[in-house]
Amino acid sequence: MTEPPLSDAERRAGAVLTVDLGAIAANWAALRQAGRAGGRPVDCAAVLKADAYGCGAVPVGRRLAEAGCRHFFVAHLDEGIELRAALPDVAIYVLNGVLAGSEDEFVAYRLSPVLNHLGQLNSWRATAQRHDRPLDAVVHLDTGMNRLGFGTDEASVLVNERGRLRGLRLALILSHLVTAEDPADPMNGEQLGRFRSFVRAMPGAPASLANSSGIFLGPDYHFDLLRPGAALYGINPVPGRDNPMLPSVRLMSRVLQVRRIDALQTVGYGGAWRSARPSRIATIALGYADGYFRALINRSVVHIAGQPAPVIGRISMDLVTVDVTDLPEAAVQAGTEVEVLGPHLLPDDLAERARTNGYEIMTALGGRYARRYVEGAAEAQS
Repeated sequence: MTEPPLSDAERRAGAVLTVDLGAIAANWAALRQAGRAGGRPVDCAAVLKADAYGCGAVPVGRRLAEAGCRHFFVAHLDEGIELRAALPDVAIYVLNGVLAGSEDEFVAYRLSPVLNHLGQLNSWRATAQRHDRPLDAVVHLDTGMNRLGFGTDEASVLVNERGRLRGLRLALILSHLVTAEDPADPMNGEQLGRFRSFVRAMPGAPASLANSSGIFLGPDYHFDLLRPGAALYGINPVPGRDNPMLPSVRLMSRVLQVRRIDALQTVGYGGAWRSARPSRIATIALGYADGYFRALINRSVVHIAGQPAPVIGRISMDLVTVDVTDLPEAAVQAGTEVEVLGPHLLPDDLAERARTNGYEIMTALGGRYARRYVEGAAEAQS
């Protein structure tokens, strides 16, 4: 991987998050190809909500658009507005739908709200009438998640009263799988059946059901548009099996100070770790304010020169302490680089130690990190 020299921001930062745009583009291409394995044309979108899972929605969106992606999903209106400024010619869908008073901004920025109930549909239809032109409508059918989406009763109203869509173009029907990461769960088939029935009752519109894990449930789940999110960024969409996706991030911090302590001394708030022997303790420049969770107390490791160093004591807001007693002194000095995430510890690995999932690890990646963008996977394939 060829990397540019450090920028001023990277030299100043306590930690640098390197995002491999080439890997993200390669993951998108692999997911699109998996969707086409069934022998029918299936398009592939990209979910860029939560700042592209912490990787940066604008640079990721631009790179995926270069790779051929034409459909993007975000959660909030402001995310859509930011993305539209960078990508003027793609479809952008806002999953949380249209909030009262925001309708004209959707029109102005050419964003498509995902309509989650009849109230949103009525509001969007009134907006189309006010602007005297048809607007794209995306209908979200709730097939079992019980969060957002048209429930059974409202879906029946829509099927039986198609006039409620007058003045709108039904651009997409979507739903969201509950347990796609577990192929054996019967809930997958139940949701598929409900979704198929609704799609058949609303002919002519493309449909989207498969999230990252849903893509690997097979062609029955693919419909017209795949909708991967976490897998784009290297999170394993098939837990319990080898990860088919390329890792996309590396997080490097640096040592601020190394100190020696005697046996039986404590480190950090609350004295939550006590040395069993004379030890060397390195303090590194990140903490829970940067998304390095307090739950990692005495549960994780970082890597210095490829060697593991245990994280010890409570995670502070801005600092983490690690035991480097077993590493050569020359290898750990003030300014030494520390791998927090990378080849030795992937986001899914850190998530297991933090008792969470890779999604939370990625979306918590701190705003104080300097971010650099590289094309490692793309270069490796050329």
